[in-house]
Amino acid sequence: MSPTVFRDGEFRFYFFSREESRMHVHVSHPDGEAKFWLTPSIELARNIGLSATKLGQAERLVQTRQQEIIDAWNDRFGR
Repeated sequence: MSPTVFRDGEFRFYFFSREESRMHVHVSHPDGEAKFWLTPSIELARNIGLSATKLGQAERLVQTRQQEIIDAWNDRFGR
């Protein structure tokens, strides 16, 4: 199960069901996907197919909605 945290345009931000313990969020877009670590700071973990422009848009959304993502993580995984 991959619960959606939020959508913005063609981006979907979501979690996999506890594939690893380090806090992170996955991003899906028709052009590709990415994964960002959230702690200790926002950092790209993986990019598959997203252009630099799309990746930058995704990262800005993670930055501006970081607390919302962290709260959703804590709600989902009980931290």
